[in-house]
Amino acid sequence: MTATVTPISDAAHAPKPQVWFDGALIDGDAPQAGLTTHAMHYGSGVFEGVRAYATDDGAAVFRLPEHLERMRKGAEMFGLPFDVEQTTEAVMATLRANHHRDAYIRPLAWFGEGGFGLDVEGHTPHLMVATTATQVHLNGTRARLGVGKWRRNPADSLPPLKLCGAYVNSILAKREAKSRGFDEALFTDRDGNVVECTGANVFMVKDGTVTAVEHRDAMPGITRDTLLQLTGAQSRTVTLAELLEADEVFACGTAAEVAPVSRIEDRSYADNPVTRELQVLYARVVRGQEASYRHWLTAV
Repeated sequence: MTATVTPISDAAHAPKPQVWFDGALIDGDAPQAGLTTHAMHYGSGVFEGVRAYATDDGAAVFRLPEHLERMRKGAEMFGLPFDVEQTTEAVMATLRANHHRDAYIRPLAWFGEGGFGLDVEGHTPHLMVATTATQVHLNGTRARLGVGKWRRNPADSLPPLKLCGAYVNSILAKREAKSRGFDEALFTDRDGNVVECTGANVFMVKDGTVTAVEHRDAMPGITRDTLLQLTGAQSRTVTLAELLEADEVFACGTAAEVAPVSRIEDRSYADNPVTRELQVLYARVVRGQEASYRHWLTAV
């Protein structure tokens, strides 16, 4: 009688994803947060979303110094220790350990174990970096935006930085928009001006002219800045009424890249030719195919 041998999946033998945690690379499922972790109770952490891309010369991280400088500013708000050079080394070490080329990178700094209460003094500071492989698509799903009933955190209440606790605002807005059949929420202020999406900045195109939505409550996005430099677009206040009259609307961010919008509430946009051109240009820039912008890439 011949025994049936069940092949063991290659995945069972694959190395576990590595994360950088407080100075060392460890298995991704190893670190655990204590139950008194301050960030878990009060949101006292700061993070970034960064991307690495495969280029002809190997993997490279796009605009890493700018991302980490923004993270440093957020950490400074909390009095949270943060070393840009150490975090840069951690990002590179994690990408190499996981053999990632196209990757999403998540550095996170936070206050850990200690007593309860709002004071951060006496809580252990932590730093981690995780990376995940990404499938990069130039022309993703055209997003449907619902105008949110929630307002964006005002900048004079919470600075527009990637502070962990601030993103509860985005969670509420996105849940409300998705409950109405949309993909994403669009924040507006009480005066009817556009702010941003829950995790992306907004642009519009009218008669071939590209305009970046500007608002004091919006995140000063690094992808937004990239597109401003690539296009020379004007940056100004835009009302919701004006956005609805645009020929094209797109959102942008590290994760979203350049994402065309197909609909805002009942207003549909038939085509996005300028957006498609910018998608192609952005993809060339992040992959090192535009010589003038290779200084934005940090080789892994």
